[in-house]
Amino acid sequence: MDTRVAVMSIIVENADTVEQLNGLLHENGEYIIGRMGIPYRKRGINIISIALDAPPNTISALAGRVGNLPGVSVKTAYSGVISHEQE
Repeated sequence: MDTRVAVMSIIVENADTVEQLNGLLHENGEYIIGRMGIPYRKRGINIISIALDAPPNTISALAGRVGNLPGVSVKTAYSGVISHEQE
């Protein structure tokens, strides 16, 4: 199974979606290398950065599900690092 390293940047403008977002991230926890969350209280938003090492279709599917949450924006940057791991 080929995996890629990527960084997913998430901006949460609707605090009501945080529980759903955390659920999605928990479901994909095996692929998450690290996570950083910054509450920007002055603007009433949260900025989250997720480092992943996962199959490209898993990263894309997660980004799609996160981006469909109301009041949430997501962008993903992929590295050129590809791993050819055996299952």
